[in-house]
Amino acid sequence: MATRGSRSEKVKRIFQQFDNNHDGGLNRDEMAALVVDVNPRVKFSDEQINAILDEVFRTYGEFIDGERGLTYDGLLRTYDDGAGDVDRDFDALGLDLNPEETKGEPVVSEASSSSIADERVTESQRKQRTAVSPHHDIIFDDTWKLIDELEILLKRLKSKQAKDGKIKNENFDAYSDAGWSRELGPSAELSEKRVCWEESGPDYAIFVKELGALRSRADGARSREEAFDGQMAIGRILYEHQLFKEALISFKRSCELQPTDVRPHFRAGNCLYVLGKCKEAKDEFLLALESAEAGGNQWGYLLPQIYVNLGIALEGEGMVLSACEYYREAAILCPTHFRALKLLGSALFGVGEFRAAVKALEEAIFMKPDYVDAHCDLASALHALGEDERAIEVFQKAIDLNPGHVDALYNLGGLYLDLGRFQRASEMYTRVLAVWPNHWRAQLNKAVSLLGAGETEEAKKALKEALKMTNRVELHDAIYHMKQLQKKKKKKGKSIGGANGEGAFVIVEPSKFKTVGEKTTLRQDLGNAIQIRDFQKITRLSRCDVDLLQKEMNETDVPVSYSGGGAPQKSIRKPNLEEVLRRLLSFLKPETFQGAVKSINEKILSILDETGSGRVDLGMFYAVLAPICNGAPDKRKRIAFDALLWRPVNEGGSRIKKVDALQYIKLLRAIYIPSHGISEMLEIHGETDSSMVSFSEFLSMFDDPDWGFGIMSTLLKLETGDRNRHGRQVCSVCRYPVIGSRFKEVKSHFSLCNQCYSEGKVPPSFKQDEYKFKEYGSEAEAMKDKCMCFTLQSHKAP
Repeated sequence: MATRGSRSEKVKRIFQQFDNNHDGGLNRDEMAALVVDVNPRVKFSDEQINAILDEVFRTYGEFIDGERGLTYDGLLRTYDDGAGDVDRDFDALGLDLNPEETKGEPVVSEASSSSIADERVTESQRKQRTAVSPHHDIIFDDTWKLIDELEILLKRLKSKQAKDGKIKNENFDAYSDAGWSRELGPSAELSEKRVCWEESGPDYAIFVKELGALRSRADGARSREEAFDGQMAIGRILYEHQLFKEALISFKRSCELQPTDVRPHFRAGNCLYVLGKCKEAKDEFLLALESAEAGGNQWGYLLPQIYVNLGIALEGEGMVLSACEYYREAAILCPTHFRALKLLGSALFGVGEFRAAVKALEEAIFMKPDYVDAHCDLASALHALGEDERAIEVFQKAIDLNPGHVDALYNLGGLYLDLGRFQRASEMYTRVLAVWPNHWRAQLNKAVSLLGAGETEEAKKALKEALKMTNRVELHDAIYHMKQLQKKKKKKGKSIGGANGEGAFVIVEPSKFKTVGEKTTLRQDLGNAIQIRDFQKITRLSRCDVDLLQKEMNETDVPVSYSGGGAPQKSIRKPNLEEVLRRLLSFLKPETFQGAVKSINEKILSILDETGSGRVDLGMFYAVLAPICNGAPDKRKRIAFDALLWRPVNEGGSRIKKVDALQYIKLLRAIYIPSHGISEMLEIHGETDSSMVSFSEFLSMFDDPDWGFGIMSTLLKLETGDRNRHGRQVCSVCRYPVIGSRFKEVKSHFSLCNQCYSEGKVPPSFKQDEYKFKEYGSEAEAMKDKCMCFTLQSHKAP
């Protein structure tokens, strides 16, 4: 791992390369030359160059030395803030480290541990380290003594553990950064190789004991300032060597010594994040932010990175909308901060705002053309927008930059699978497995791709390999599905006609689908209800008790604001709404919660915030959620009504305005039954009916099958029965086991699953003028019906 010393030397060489007049500063012309030369593939316009220079000279004003321009310390700070990549720029310029800088210095062997004297850093070395400002910012001489002894301890520990084979390196280069980024700290301090120390052995215990003695010496310094200096230096050295737990102890002690200093909170947050403690990391970053904002310009240089790391910590908790806010702040403060732009784009993609994501990711790539993760996420966003050919090009660019990038290969495989290019998809999944042999999803998708390509035997082998990796139910269903297809193939003596191994089918127009009996669901109603049920499953709102909505209304104090039309509202910003959702869905893991927020943002918030203001009417939001939460149907409707009563326009009474009830019903339909609701939404504007409606009148409006939300009864049927299996019954079209309701055609006796029935698919061998279906919720119902038929036939027999 490159030390900060070598980083600083590289920055120094870059600075010297462009300080043409040797006045110790980079003026605008010199800085412009630097920007152009380190980005050889980017064609900057004069306006872009001037905008970049204006921002640099404004942001780093404290490092501007009159007409001389940006000092060396200022350039070093820009790299610390993530505005550039030192290693990339150094290589782009074709520079070498100046050998004269180390000439005459004794070489110290890391393997040497014969005596303390052998490992002591000489005074001349210390002066050199101070001159190049190794990111320790050490002030007191006694602190250097502590650092020298700590480095001796670290060398001994490393030597012993390496000798015993206990140190492990994990290469993360093949994967996208965790969440959307592993980039932490004011510099790229963490190398691509993560070092795993063995903490259970006696060597480590001795190291910790001796480290404790060094900390005690630091605490025993002559002043709090010197103690702070010592603890911070110890923490930074430990962090560099990826001893994060030990580093955290020193940073926490530094926070106690100087509570208002930004740096220890910032560093402690970094440690906590790496240790997987996202909530504690967020709290430390918020303390750092509070101190930075209170300290004026003193900490201005660190603000962009605090915002970035705070966003990363929030993403770790699943709070992506909130993270977007902080990434935006970082990008505003430092427009050249390509990491902030990449993280913003990835987070926007994560909440379903694809066009905004594309814009941010393109800006990040403009700043850093070889940013592999940015290319990968940009391609995913383009695919989400339907720009598939361009997405393929961008995915390929990411793979060209890093041929073993698992996420790019896997996602490109998914894109090819969506497009029906099964052979190409199979090739991508094969490449994923070459890098990550135990990637069971890649193995399963490879099997699906091979099946789609007609290579059934190879698909079988791939499925068996996937089964060795995991025992998940998806694999067992896929194997059963393949067996059914094989039976059908042998029976017909010819290949299956559908895609992805699906049987051949024809789609029948809705008017030809008839129902037998009052309990059989209409095809169109089932299709709409399935979509709502899928939304419930993705968001897990079906596990959220509807009483929690009432609790939020009772306990949350939301100030009243006024919309553009002048009506009072209890409106809330999207990031604050995300906090409400986190309380409602507290049982979800962070990554699952992210998916829930994305779906809610796309389906609900996009309609409630039709003006794009970023604010949502909270009462209306609760009312829209209530019908799909967990609870008795009557309670769901009651709480939806109470949520409308809770809004300022109705607060304090027992009745709501009829216009509000109408608006609510139409919003429900626009959100959950979009094929009906969009045209109806256009009708609600301009309604001035001032009459009021009671709860009983509201129920009549809500339950209306044509103009209300009568589909809720079908949704309830799916909620209670969509896990029911029907023995060995399979759908005659998709060949998957029937789960949920089974729809049996009474004349031809073939059966359809929920999905195929709702889509109007029937086997091509059963061509009829019309089809009559009877719905069975379970095989017990089917058997009962069969017995009744036999009984009737026996009574009719002579």
